Amino acid sequence: MHTKELFDLHGKVAIVTGGGSGLGRQMASALAEMGADIVLCARNAERCAQTAAELAALGVRALGFRCDVTSPDDVRAMVERTKAELGRIDILVNNAGRAWVAPVATMAVEDWRRVLEVNLTGAFLCSQAAGNVMIAQGGGKIINIASVAGLGGATPEVLDAIAYNTSKGGLINFTRDLAVKWGRHRINVNAIAPGWFPSHMSSAIVERWGDRLARTVPLGRIGGDEDLKGTVVYLASRASDYITGQVLAVDGGQTAS
Repeated sequence: MHTKELFDLHGKVAIVTGGGSGLGRQMASALAEMGADIVLCARNAERCAQTAAELAALGVRALGFRCDVTSPDDVRAMVERTKAELGRIDILVNNAGRAWVAPVATMAVEDWRRVLEVNLTGAFLCSQAAGNVMIAQGGGKIINIASVAGLGGATPEVLDAIAYNTSKGGLINFTRDLAVKWGRHRINVNAIAPGWFPSHMSSAIVERWGDRLARTVPLGRIGGDEDLKGTVVYLASRASDYITGQVLAVDGGQTAS
């Protein structure tokens, strides 16, 4: 097989949760540009539908609709609709996420639970529902969007978000364990751990600390609009068929220093 064919996603169907904007939109665009049909889902249905319409201009089938990833009924309906309208599910990108900034000493347990529900329970529910379709098909790719925040601690001055950091650490081990359990079904499960990227969740921090954060990155800048594209295509394609249970940091070298 020619190397270019290994990255071709024509004939594949991908779900990107939280795909209507930010990093999810960047990754969904990359998958569509490589030929995959796309489903975008999030609580903001209008934004997903608008992004789907833009991606359809690339010549792929694209759907955008509402799904609360913490709701088993919503997730089940999303997977059933995807299969009914697009015929299969080959790729799942668990990107939907939530953060909450608060000191550990005063953080409300309700806020802790909301973050873990979206970042961990949501990934579990979507993986379970889409994974059952993949098992029946004979394989698939699950890509969990973790964070370098899940690889260690952070000073409270920069990121006072213990629930977020904890949830991303849990998502990393969820990735490894699911990879071991579902390897026999030819389902590859990997994670991407982005460093600092401008997004809805990080906008306030990047705006305040952007220059300081960039100085901690060996490449001298935070992530940009195309820095996740190649990574998600690689992990979604046949090029990564012998890779599972891994975490790929896309952070400009931040975790290496």
